[in-house]
Amino acid sequence: MSDRTPADRLAAERTNYGTGSLADEAANDPLALFDAWMAEAFERRESHGDLAEPTAVVLSTIAVGTNGGAADGADGGADGTIRPRSRTVLLKGRDERGFVLYTNLDSDKGREVDANPSASLLLPWYPLQRQVRIEGLVEPVDPAKADAYFASRPRGSQISAWASRQSRPVDSRAALEAQYTAAQERFEGADVPRPPFWGGLRLVPDRIEFWQGRQNRLHDRIVVTRVGVDEQHDAAWEQHRLQP
Repeated sequence: MSDRTPADRLAAERTNYGTGSLADEAANDPLALFDAWMAEAFERRESHGDLAEPTAVVLSTIAVGTNGGAADGADGGADGTIRPRSRTVLLKGRDERGFVLYTNLDSDKGREVDANPSASLLLPWYPLQRQVRIEGLVEPVDPAKADAYFASRPRGSQISAWASRQSRPVDSRAALEAQYTAAQERFEGADVPRPPFWGGLRLVPDRIEFWQGRQNRLHDRIVVTRVGVDEQHDAAWEQHRLQP
């Protein structure tokens, strides 16, 4: 075990990159490349076990206010401070329009995207030395689709959706568990419906960057930006390589 402190180790930390590469034309179809990388992330978990949560994605939103967020006052503070806020969530879908997740819509993130729909996603697949950055605008998922997903969740997770006033303070763990018990009793012997304050958010991408680690920090970065639609009314993309 090292006798150096974590602070001492930061500057000396080194990782060798070189597990893959990205050709100049790799992202001609960016959504197909995303699907291929996602499939490889699942395969990595199955083969090595070192990528425990392939669907983990960092969602970044914009909060306005002294401290930002619903718990501090979702309408913002008097000084109008603008700050980014990030948290890890789970990606639950990728459809023809974009990337889908589900949450309490009255949470910090729900209120933030309602006030300002600009947001970004980051999928960090560290064992593959890859990451994907996705930027765009957030829109609500159709309620019927949210109903179908909620019905597929484990019952305990359904109960928690009713029990937790997400992002709000709570006096203690015991108080939180009491809220869960009350929700359990409320729906005992019955199906648990989707709460009206719980639903889906879809990030419709207008910029996607694929990053692949390479030797000597000369990493591959391919970015695609949406430039309209093609003759088949599918998204049309423009592709560039960025310097690392």
